[in-house]
Amino acid sequence: MTLLSDAERRDYAREAYLWACELELRAYKPGNVSLHSEGHDMTVEDFRRSALASAPCLTDPSATLGKKIFWAIEATSKEVKCNTNLGIILLAAPLMQAFIDQDDKESLPAKVDAILKNTSVDDAEWVYRAIRLAQPAGLGQVPEQDVNEIPRVNLLETMQLAARRDSIARQYANSFADVFHMAVPLYHAQLSHWGNEEWATVAVFVELITRYTDSHVERKFGADCSRQISTRMAEVGRVLSASQLPGKNLDLLRGVDLEFKSQGINPGTTADLTVATLLAARLESPY
Repeated sequence: MTLLSDAERRDYAREAYLWACELELRAYKPGNVSLHSEGHDMTVEDFRRSALASAPCLTDPSATLGKKIFWAIEATSKEVKCNTNLGIILLAAPLMQAFIDQDDKESLPAKVDAILKNTSVDDAEWVYRAIRLAQPAGLGQVPEQDVNEIPRVNLLETMQLAARRDSIARQYANSFADVFHMAVPLYHAQLSHWGNEEWATVAVFVELITRYTDSHVERKFGADCSRQISTRMAEVGRVLSASQLPGKNLDLLRGVDLEFKSQGINPGTTADLTVATLLAARLESPY
């Protein structure tokens, strides 16, 4: 086993991030922007440019976690005029920092947990600024620690307060348990089964949205709609799980994609969690 230097870790984290962002675009995820189907006034190139713009910020050794997140959103906002990657950056930043700071005695999940437990109020303030800059749809206001106010608790505590209503915040609150303990093993299992990264990615997306309603959809359209989307995707999941050749199900995915996009439904949080899963899978196996 060859240990990586600090510079090599930063380079590997950057490449893993770009790989995860690109693979997620190549997977046919109903309702989301992909190489198969653009939509919601966003293009594949918007997401590619966003990934390239944000990657250096997420590996900047001089920045705290909160600053990395803000600088990545700021860099993205100079490239595209829409919110392409707030959720991706919120999830990717602690994963990448954990990998870069990790030593050979620590597992990636353990290092992520340590980083999250050591976040500061300053981190929270920078993240609040990032959220305000990105202006995610359907954000609204909350009674405690609203992003339009000055935070009074650290970043982990702010995420714990939001965890019941937001799947990205839940990853901070549970140290990315959904990613590490469910989604990453599923990705590896489906990759082994089908031998195809894109279809393994689709399987992760489908399982995530089936198990957890999409926070973005719920904020925009309500809980009933998000549950209906999860039920519809569970049907897709049953078809895929019974298939030895998943490519034969493209027509099914096209139909569901059209259903969702005709209603303006974009399961963006699930797409963000899918990127985080791919990134975590790659960062756990750097050698």
